[in-house]
Amino acid sequence: MITFGGLVTAVAIMFGIVAVGSTVPVLPTGAAVSATAVLGAHYSPLAVPVVIAVGGLGAYVGDAITFTICRAGGEALTRRLKLLRQPWKLAETVRERLHRRPVTALLVSRLVPGGRIPVLLAAAIVGLSWRTFIVSNIAACLLWSATYSAIGLLSRNVFPQPWQGVVCAIIVVLAAGQIAGWVEKRRQRSVQENDTNAGVTP
Repeated sequence: MITFGGLVTAVAIMFGIVAVGSTVPVLPTGAAVSATAVLGAHYSPLAVPVVIAVGGLGAYVGDAITFTICRAGGEALTRRLKLLRQPWKLAETVRERLHRRPVTALLVSRLVPGGRIPVLLAAAIVGLSWRTFIVSNIAACLLWSATYSAIGLLSRNVFPQPWQGVVCAIIVVLAAGQIAGWVEKRRQRSVQENDTNAGVTP
């Protein structure tokens, strides 16, 4: 049985993991949200929106810190950390996407493994305004948190015990992240090969 105190502790830990993991991408932020959503659902269905809101807030705080660092460092930071091989080429692509669908661009950058920081760096390079970032990223972070909460809730419907749903949610999220990362690497490799072939003259 999940107690109120246990739920509060779990939500607080989730917030810390998401906020820190959104700044230093070494923590499983999506898995933390999914697992906490399972615990929240076992306590009360009304707890799930709280989990989504707190997860989104943690993601937003982490993104804001990262975006601040990116704006301060700009292109020099990208080259020093070697995060972007072609920063201006990616920046122009990000500029177009952010101007057309800013919420979608920021949301996708969170769902694709390793995609968030490069997109925020590129957004900083092209001078994305704070106003656009603040407004668009609210929706993006909440949708991201809701997506991973939904993954957790699906696993909860399969297993009767809270710990079983938590374990399943973590495994599913980590496996999905690995698969998405593998697909993204294959796509980037294909793009690089096409660029190389296009540059070869007969």
